[in-house]
Amino acid sequence: MFLKDPGDRSEREREFVDALFQCRPELERAASLARAFADMMRERRGEELDAWIRQAWQTNVPREIGVFAIGLNKDYKAVKAALTTEWSNGQVEGQVNRLKLLKRQMYGRAKFDLLRRRVLYTG
Repeated sequence: MFLKDPGDRSEREREFVDALFQCRPELERAASLARAFADMMRERRGEELDAWIRQAWQTNVPREIGVFAIGLNKDYKAVKAALTTEWSNGQVEGQVNRLKLLKRQMYGRAKFDLLRRRVLYTG
């Protein structure tokens, strides 16, 4: 609900969010930063990463957002590369996930030869 554009919220969601922000004003800043980060990721705007991290470290931001920014900063090069390059390891991760699933399904049922056949089966 927080990641939605404020104009896309239903009336009930808008009332809830407004009441929540009145009770906890720091959540409004956190929601704004979360939306900005999600947009930056979706649109691959890596040039905005440094400014976003600086904003997340400000004093009026909830601690959890700052901790998230510290984690991003620890792996800065990888995050920046993910936001600026067109390369993705999604296909590799998908194959690894498939192999792990097959291995778990076969655990204790058969020897390596059957597992090998299932892995190599492409039909």
